[in-house]
Amino acid sequence: MKKNVLLFAAGLGLLAACTRVPITGRSQLNLIPESTMQSMALQQYQSFLSENKVVSQTTSKDAEMVKRVGQRIAAAVTQYMNQQGMASTIADYKWEFNLVNSKEVNAWCMPGGKVVVYTGLLPVTQNETALACVMGHEIAHAIARHGNERMSQGLLAQGIQVAGSVALGKNPTAVNIFNQAFGIGGNVGMLAFSRSNELEADHLGVIFMAMAGYNPQESIPFWQRMGSMGSGQKPPEFLSTHPSDATRVQKLQQLMPEAMRYYKPGRV
Repeated sequence: MKKNVLLFAAGLGLLAACTRVPITGRSQLNLIPESTMQSMALQQYQSFLSENKVVSQTTSKDAEMVKRVGQRIAAAVTQYMNQQGMASTIADYKWEFNLVNSKEVNAWCMPGGKVVVYTGLLPVTQNETALACVMGHEIAHAIARHGNERMSQGLLAQGIQVAGSVALGKNPTAVNIFNQAFGIGGNVGMLAFSRSNELEADHLGVIFMAMAGYNPQESIPFWQRMGSMGSGQKPPEFLSTHPSDATRVQKLQQLMPEAMRYYKPGRV
């Protein structure tokens, strides 16, 4: 009975909690204040960095590249959001870009702009533009608030009261749902997003990289390389909940005319 009441109460606020994703315009459910998401993300992000080896940006060209690419995309996204009257969406973002020493082929972006790339990804990206493809995709997850959407769905399914959400960070079940929404634990980052979220992040991601002056056409051979990693064996964890490489490449090819309209080669 209590669970039903909570679900009904949450349902009354669904209209107020509906937002639209930039660029795609898709309506989504975000029940959790962005300040709460960012607070929980910061705690998990700092914990992750303390438990993993961060590559120095002053001594590593790869780490410096990650920071450079991230800053360019963040600047382009910020300019776009300001122009679209959506500055409040990222007003509290404090961007950080780190390269972490790990063989995993992975990358992720937390709410608030906390971005991590794993060294295991770099042999697959092979160049700065392909890295921009991945980072644009990850930043797109944060800008589209996919984590909030996934966590909101999880909270409703568990019947957890969202009002008074400041306490969510101390609710073990809510924290567990947060960790699942972002794949924190055995696997961090993209793994927990749905296939529809992934395709939407592809859409925003190629536009974000184009805005930053990176050729979005590079995204197609990059995802083809990612897809070929799973040939004849278990697919890499990075792709475990992602669209098939054929579906992804087909969608990207369809998106290229739109993405190329944002591309200004002179920025590179």
